[in-house]
Amino acid sequence: MNPQPSLAERFRERHQAGRLLLPNAWDAASARVFEEAGFAAIGTTSAGIAYAQGFQDAERIDRETMIRAVAGIARAVSCPVSADIEAGYGAGAADVAATVEAVIDAGAAGINLEDNAHHRSSPRLFDIGPQCARIAAARETAERRGVSVVINARTDTFLLGIGSDLDERVRLTIERGSEYLRAGADLVFVPLVVDPAQVRRLSDGLQGRLSLMALPGAPAAEVLFAAGAARVSIGQLAMLATLGWLKRIAGEMRTQGTWQSIESSFYGFAEAEALFTARDMVRNVQEVTT
Repeated sequence: MNPQPSLAERFRERHQAGRLLLPNAWDAASARVFEEAGFAAIGTTSAGIAYAQGFQDAERIDRETMIRAVAGIARAVSCPVSADIEAGYGAGAADVAATVEAVIDAGAAGINLEDNAHHRSSPRLFDIGPQCARIAAARETAERRGVSVVINARTDTFLLGIGSDLDERVRLTIERGSEYLRAGADLVFVPLVVDPAQVRRLSDGLQGRLSLMALPGAPAAEVLFAAGAARVSIGQLAMLATLGWLKRIAGEMRTQGTWQSIESSFYGFAEAEALFTARDMVRNVQEVTT
């Protein structure tokens, strides 16, 4: 039996319970570490996957490469996985539909979909009408496939500084987000917002269906939840923190020829093997019985 519809339902139920803290993985190993830590679901990070493949963020990576990475993460864990599909790898609704088909095939139970046009065109954000059509195409595709995908519709109004001042930016964000929810999104994701007062204004305007991403120096998750966030993720932060530690290891090794940075955070060989052994055994049994 295909477990994906039940994974998507579990993911949806977890959102309905509220206060979802979601880590973001960039490969199978990071996903397994998060799952072993006890997280009920895992998101992917498009930036982290892009960096790991040697690309910059913002759809510099192609759809197929991203989908392969998402599939590897989904295969590595037993919990629901939400795939960051950036802006859908194409401007049209048909492009988004094709990408959603592919991530469902890859095992995803949710998606992030942006309204940032990136390097395609001006204006920097898709107009509300076309973006709603893109969201509706994602929803229709998921329904047709029988998978109740959770759609986290991202708007980059704050990230790009849209609007003449904060009040206008809040108004435009609520305007866009409300239309995205009507088009079939489950949540509105607003990167860069971590100030509790701003969180409260946005949450009130979006009926509590607000998704946020932590930043260095941001308040604790509990503060953001208390201000009205329904979901808090970490995007590429764990991957960047890992790169920061790797830079420290490289510097010590190159200049001193020592390994104290490695020793201070070493993850044992046996622990690493155990991350995948049980999973491989289950997969082998499934292959034999099917």
